[in-house]
Amino acid sequence: MPKSKYKFDPERLSYEKIVLSHGQRFLKFLKQVAAIAVVAAIMLFILSIFFDTPGERQQKRENKQLVAQYEFLNKKLELMEQTMEQIKERDDNIYRLIFGAEPISKAQREAGFGGVNRYKELEGYNNSELVIETSKKLDQLLKQLDVQWKSYEEVVELAKEKEVFLASIPAISPIADKDLTRFASGYGYRIHPIYRTRKMHTGIDLTAPAGTEVYATGDGKIIKIGYTPGGYGKRIIIDHGFGYKTLYAHLNDIYVREGQKVKRGELIGAVGNTGRSTAPHLHYEVRKNNNTENPVNYYYNDLTPEQYDEVITVSSRMNMSFD
Repeated sequence: MPKSKYKFDPERLSYEKIVLSHGQRFLKFLKQVAAIAVVAAIMLFILSIFFDTPGERQQKRENKQLVAQYEFLNKKLELMEQTMEQIKERDDNIYRLIFGAEPISKAQREAGFGGVNRYKELEGYNNSELVIETSKKLDQLLKQLDVQWKSYEEVVELAKEKEVFLASIPAISPIADKDLTRFASGYGYRIHPIYRTRKMHTGIDLTAPAGTEVYATGDGKIIKIGYTPGGYGKRIIIDHGFGYKTLYAHLNDIYVREGQKVKRGELIGAVGNTGRSTAPHLHYEVRKNNNTENPVNYYYNDLTPEQYDEVITVSSRMNMSFD
């Protein structure tokens, strides 16, 4: 039972019991409820500062996992960046170098970054720095992959062209018999067999019996055949592309026609003694950009190093040419 309250009446000099009306009782009740509510709100506020709700604890766990995943992703991206650097190094200093292509500049590889802020919408959040850094790394890596893909496409095309080049460049002896005693006269100044004067010999002379088979020394197209009065006699000229041409002179027979495509090692004619010649032999020339070069430098597919050295020695002797 609640205790009754009294008040002192000075006129009567006695205590009188205080009786509250219904309205006063209700108002008092409301004050008590309000006080309790205020105290409860203050306590909840304090608890929210120092203690997390189940929902907040769940959200924090998820955020922590997300940060861990981003950090793991960053480490993976760093490994991929290191691998990309190794790929770029090989591309510029090995693959492109082999096929005669210029390295891709740093400016080309890093083009498209800087200036505009592409990540503004990611700012202002918890862990924004981590998210933005990860996004930047990923975008840069994608850009570098695109540049590298185009570079490899170019290298593939260069490799295909190189394959054609290696098949086309003169690289074997035009006569199958590799007996070096048949190497009669080399490239350079020689004594002319008819005029007995020192004269530039623009090819090499390979002696062989009339009718000995003559082969194309590289893939190409026959651009000239036939007899030339007073000089090469019956001759064949092959255009190998890439600035290279070869000439086969003093032939006895011609087995190809103008415009015909031939492969390295394909039979094209036979040794003879036509034109200005003193004995059956093949006069063979290699021309690069319409300038003659020493044919012995184009024998590397046919000779061992020792045989090649011997050819160089024989070809350098100051002897008499056969034409």
